[in-house]
Amino acid sequence: MTRPTNLTTQELGAIADGTLAYYNQHAEDFFAGTREHDVSQNMAALLQFIEGAAPFTLLDFGCGPGRDLKVFRQQGHIAVGLEGAARFADMARAYSGCEVWQQDFLALDLPAGRFDGIFANASLFHVPGQALPRVLSELHATLKPGGVLFSSNPRGNNDEGWSRERYGVYHDLASWRSHMTAAGFVELLHFYRPPGLPLAQQPWLASVWRKMDLPRQAPCATG
Repeated sequence: MTRPTNLTTQELGAIADGTLAYYNQHAEDFFAGTREHDVSQNMAALLQFIEGAAPFTLLDFGCGPGRDLKVFRQQGHIAVGLEGAARFADMARAYSGCEVWQQDFLALDLPAGRFDGIFANASLFHVPGQALPRVLSELHATLKPGGVLFSSNPRGNNDEGWSRERYGVYHDLASWRSHMTAAGFVELLHFYRPPGLPLAQQPWLASVWRKMDLPRQAPCATG
């Protein structure tokens, strides 16, 4: 893999279309293979840092077929899913009973200041590095003041490219910290998964971040 730069609008569109086509084609097999995955550690990591009293308003960013969305709803939270793959979005609505927005990650349309927390479990790594600052800025804006974002990404050496018909970016901790802090987040926690294994056998980097107010631009002086 390499780190492409200056991707055109058409190239970014092809990345999104190709990755979503893979998930639409393999939706049922993907759900069957991941339905029993235990990500309770990740869900707890998000919820423990949200301030105020539950229930919380949560965005499951890249909710897939709705596994985690359903759990959040069962816990009493107001959970909304966001999913780019049409087949996944339909499955998530049926499985979770929650509202699900079908939106391409590279063409988001999110309400300002709506969510207490964002759960981005195995989703943000699909965003090309060139587009990541914009996407993180949009997620920052849709959080309430002091809101919390959880992310889990397969880690690597900051390479990106195609793997099994899906596009991915494999950040290390330093790179991910740089992206998140530039977008206006402060780190609360990070850990590697699956739990209880040596680091070399933990391919997932999980982290929790709080939204901070971005500094306003000072007005230009006039003479």
